[in-house]
Amino acid sequence: MHLINFSATGWGSWDVTRQPLIRDQMPVLIDDDLLFEDTPGAPRPTMAVNHWLREMPLNGAPALRTWENNARCLRDWLAFLTARGVHPFKDRDDLRAALSMYAEYRLAGELKNRWDHTTWNLHVGILSSFYNWAKDEGLTAVVPFSYRMGKRMADGVLVEVKRNLAKLRQPRPHTTIKYLEWDFAELFVRALAGLGPDGEPDTRYRPVREAARNAAMGKFVRSSGLRKQEFTHLTTYEVPPLPPRPTTLPVQFPLAYAITKGEKDRVTWVHYEALAEMHQYIDLDRAASAEGFRWRPPAKLGQPLHIEEPDWEGAHINGERRSWRKLSPAERLCLVTPEGQSPLVSLQSTGKPFVDWATVFRRTSARIRERYEPRFPTVAPHRLRHTMAMRTLEQLMAGYYQRVAAVEKTGDDAAMALYLMKNDPMVILRDLLGHWSVTSTELYIARLDITRIFREAYKDTAVGADAAAEVEASGEFDDEDDI
Repeated sequence: MHLINFSATGWGSWDVTRQPLIRDQMPVLIDDDLLFEDTPGAPRPTMAVNHWLREMPLNGAPALRTWENNARCLRDWLAFLTARGVHPFKDRDDLRAALSMYAEYRLAGELKNRWDHTTWNLHVGILSSFYNWAKDEGLTAVVPFSYRMGKRMADGVLVEVKRNLAKLRQPRPHTTIKYLEWDFAELFVRALAGLGPDGEPDTRYRPVREAARNAAMGKFVRSSGLRKQEFTHLTTYEVPPLPPRPTTLPVQFPLAYAITKGEKDRVTWVHYEALAEMHQYIDLDRAASAEGFRWRPPAKLGQPLHIEEPDWEGAHINGERRSWRKLSPAERLCLVTPEGQSPLVSLQSTGKPFVDWATVFRRTSARIRERYEPRFPTVAPHRLRHTMAMRTLEQLMAGYYQRVAAVEKTGDDAAMALYLMKNDPMVILRDLLGHWSVTSTELYIARLDITRIFREAYKDTAVGADAAAEVEASGEFDDEDDI
């Protein structure tokens, strides 16, 4: 079975009356014989899967990565059923027996086919969604899963939830180290700047011009919780202006929805010290890197997008006024400023846009392990987001921001102060991270370190959790492999 990404390029030569109503890059499953029907009017199961995939953007899943994850899950399931002569829409007993064999295949089979419990649960959730959709569409009368009802707290309200019994229950770990304790976080950003644990220059570290860039971005991400795609494709025009005076309360930081995960509108924050260091990098080191360089995006990226009259909201791009919020990551790489440079915050010393943060973080982690701390983990860009989440939650639950807000209730900080004083800590963290539901935030934080943070403050009363919240919380750990 083949999995491809659809492209409408050249559709006029396909002997069709109109362009197919399929989004660009949408995954499509095709059987090995390249047929979609056994006989006219008898579509194969791959047709149902493709139909379901096409509707995902309308059902709260606008991201290409989500489509591909779902498509791979269904491809593997259909291939497994085909090899055993089981039709995916027929007898429930056969399907449940096949599902039991699939569990053995994925959890206790050969190493190359084996999944961990988290991956299994994620795929079970996808299959459950697909079969419930197929039943609603009249494609099947059966769903091969059993469910049990339970209750859990969500947004302070006790609600009923449905748990898929095929999902594996896992004991809560004492700790899952997916973030950096604050002393390790400090060590990391100092190493990015070429400094040792004491803050003095590391004499064994070959100074590089990008050290100021790396340190400024490391602190910026640790403070704001940006995902890799968000900070890699951030432009200088979107960096919040530096307040006229230092402030204890963080500065609001709106993000362009076109570069956020799932294209969700979100406003996070960044602390004054991290923002000040970012502005210093932009004004000094970045300006030195960009001076005299003329950026011309390679042809494989697309046509240059020339910026005129830029401001905080947007600019005239190739003669048409457009908002930064609507520019995709690929389009941002093609932007050219009025000075002929790339507007992305991070530049190489040559003036070209810099995007390979995973390598910088990995090499810095290795240097720390070699010279200072053998226990130091390999830091992926997303680990700094986890670090910000844990640090913020600790300070919210300790009342730190609320006490500061009670003092700073006037001037530019008034809106932030009111927000901090009126909202529950978990709601604040939900908004900063960009989750749809506070339930997602609870599950996400629980996976980071349930014992230390929630021993007294939170107890899970559910036999299961909302499926959408589980998927969103699990998705926070997808980028951990990008190291």
